[in-house]
Amino acid sequence: MDITISALTNQLTKTFLLSMVAFLVAMLLTPLYTYVAYKYKFWKKQRTTSTTGEALTVFTKLHANKFKRNIPTMAGIVFLTSITLVTFFLNLDRKQTWLPLAAIVGGGIVGLLDDIINVRGQGGGVAGLRSSLKFAMITAIGLILGWFFFAKLGIDAVHVPFIGNWVIGWWIVPLFAFAVVATGNAVNISDGLDGLAGGLAAMSFSSFGVIALLQGHVLLAAFCFTVVGALLSYLWFNIYPARFFMGDVGSFALGTSLGVVAMLTNSFFLLPVIGLLFVVEAASSLIQIVSKKFFKRKVFISAPLHHHLEATGWPETKVTMRFWVVAAVMSFIGVLFAIAGGNI
Repeated sequence: MDITISALTNQLTKTFLLSMVAFLVAMLLTPLYTYVAYKYKFWKKQRTTSTTGEALTVFTKLHANKFKRNIPTMAGIVFLTSITLVTFFLNLDRKQTWLPLAAIVGGGIVGLLDDIINVRGQGGGVAGLRSSLKFAMITAIGLILGWFFFAKLGIDAVHVPFIGNWVIGWWIVPLFAFAVVATGNAVNISDGLDGLAGGLAAMSFSSFGVIALLQGHVLLAAFCFTVVGALLSYLWFNIYPARFFMGDVGSFALGTSLGVVAMLTNSFFLLPVIGLLFVVEAASSLIQIVSKKFFKRKVFISAPLHHHLEATGWPETKVTMRFWVVAAVMSFIGVLFAIAGGNI
């Protein structure tokens, strides 16, 4: 019994120590990023047209005051660098942390390219990489990592809660890619209010970190809490009124890595539970696009859902904090499902 308690203590100590190290590294890097961002004017450009081509009149009105002052973007570089350094030097493992590290770096690179084009681009509209190109790049990352998951780690089954493992063979590769692409885009869509995406991601990674600990995947759990530690540093400066935005470099990095963590914990079917608000946010945007394209009408005043709630009169802080509450509740429910459904 004493040996078991001692082992658990050591596991928890390493997990939360790495989280604290990531927090401190991100805190130290933030002044450097801030200096460079203001010197080279990493200003986030406001969108003026939607993905379907019409003017974003509601969005522009809601955030007119915010864009009157210059706010730098690409702050995701800070927590991405912190997570990468801590994981590479202190927590690198072929089975548990190679894939999420590769995902967070790969997704971050795609997002960084998009942000650079946005910052350096001219004029309004949706500045950045074309949506089709971003989709193709994230899909390629998902397929490559999915192949490693199947061919090198030898995983060919997905756990169905309350039923058991479902062996699907090489189909695990496209399923893995789907998890990466869907989560990457969902987190990116959710990044629209001060502190929103960062807070939701921190809770989701915390939940998967607990699941990984209960499964005995200590290094994977440590990775999850490394992300949480770095995100807490980011949130210190990003809560309303934000000093800076994470940009696509941050949202794509977090989303792709979250999808990988869900697959490594064999919790694919828990991903929509733990990340419910990511699903709702992405679904609201999809519903809006489909409705406007085929029925020539809007379902929401503005999409995604957080902008719709703003348009109905909710203050930005109210939307963010209530989303945080829902995310916290769903994180607890997700862990309970993992325990009761046989994932542990």
